[in-house]
Amino acid sequence: MSALGRKPGGSRGRPNPLFQLTMSQVGFTVMSCGRIAGLRIRGGLTGTALMLALLAAHAGTQERPYGLTERLIADIQVASGGPGGKARLQQVFQGLNFTQPIYLTHAGDGSGRVFVVERPGTIRVFRPGDETTRTFLNIADKVIDFRPEIGLLGLAFHPGYRSNGRFYVYYIARGLVSRLAEFRVSSRADSADVASERILLEVQQPDDTHNGGQLAFGPDGYLYWGLGDGANPDDVHGNAQNRRTLLGAILRLDVDGAEPYGVPPDNPFAGNGQGWRE
Repeated sequence: MSALGRKPGGSRGRPNPLFQLTMSQVGFTVMSCGRIAGLRIRGGLTGTALMLALLAAHAGTQERPYGLTERLIADIQVASGGPGGKARLQQVFQGLNFTQPIYLTHAGDGSGRVFVVERPGTIRVFRPGDETTRTFLNIADKVIDFRPEIGLLGLAFHPGYRSNGRFYVYYIARGLVSRLAEFRVSSRADSADVASERILLEVQQPDDTHNGGQLAFGPDGYLYWGLGDGANPDDVHGNAQNRRTLLGAILRLDVDGAEPYGVPPDNPFAGNGQGWRE
C-alpha cells in the first residue's frame, strides 16, 4: 500500500509524495512518475474524474524526488449549459426510491445491473426499467451513520468480479473506525453473502468528519482508497502532512497479494527507516 495524494505543500521542509497536479478551467493534467495523463471534462470537474486521472497517471516507474515542492494555484471553472453548451440534465430511474444515496456504479460483468450505495449501510441493485430495487448488501448493523460524513461510503467491484464474485466496501464502524472490507456474492446473483466479510484494513478516525470514501480499481489492478484527513476544519491535526499516518491520503493496495493485502512492489515508502506508513 502506498500514499498517493497528500495535500499540496511540504512536510517539515520535505516534498510531498508521488504526484504533481495542475488544473486549468475545465481541463486538467496530472503528472506522476515520469508519465503524464490529461483529461478534459465538459460541465465541470468531479471527484471521481480526478481519482481516475490520478490512477492513470500513477502507472509506471517512480523516480525521486516524489511529489510537490510548492503549492500550485488551481483555476477551476464550471462550464455553463447555456447556448452552445452540450451538458444537460435528464432524470433517470423514475419511480425508484433510495435512502441517502451517495454512489452509483456497475459490476463490470456485462449484466447491465446498476448498484446504488446508501449511506446508512445498504447497497441496492436493479436493472434499468425495473419498477423496484433489491437489497444486494445490508450491513446497517455494522455501520454508524449519525453524521453526514460517516456511514457506508465506498464500493468497488474486483476487475474479475464476473468469475470471482469479490467486491470491496468502505464504511465507518463503531468507535469511529474506517474499515475496508471484502465481500463475496452469494449463490444468488443479486444478493451478497454478508458472512463472507474479510477485513483488509482499519484506520482509527479522530473525528466524524473528513472521512473520505472513494474506492476504485486502477488500470494497474490495484485498489485505491481515498481516506480523508479526519478533522474539520482545515485538517486541524495536520494528518495530511504527516507521513506517519494513513489519514489524508489515497492508499494503494494489492488485494490479490498477501493476506490481508499486499504492498505493491513499487511502493516508494516500503522499508523506509523514517517510520512513514507504507
